[in-house]
Amino acid sequence: MPMYVIERAFAEQLELSSDDVELIEEVNADAGVRWLFSFLSADRRRSYCLYEAPSPDMILAAAKRAGIPADVVVESTASPRYVRVVVARDW
Repeated sequence: MPMYVIERAFAEQLELSSDDVELIEEVNADAGVRWLFSFLSADRRRSYCLYEAPSPDMILAAAKRAGIPADVVVESTASPRYVRVVVARDW
């Protein structure tokens, strides 16, 4: 399945409750989109998320339905295994 990096800009600092996360996960599942992991900027106003999805359109549709931005969607060529190894080593 193709992977995508999504950049999201928020007007205010991002604070998600567990209910918010659960709703987003349900919307993603309904759209055939799977979140892998995210990074949050130091000011908590921008996030960078890695997703698996059939297409960028599916990501945009899920984001719209969940009421969250998806400002930039870029296809990624890294495999999930490689990404996990790099992230684990850097943390």
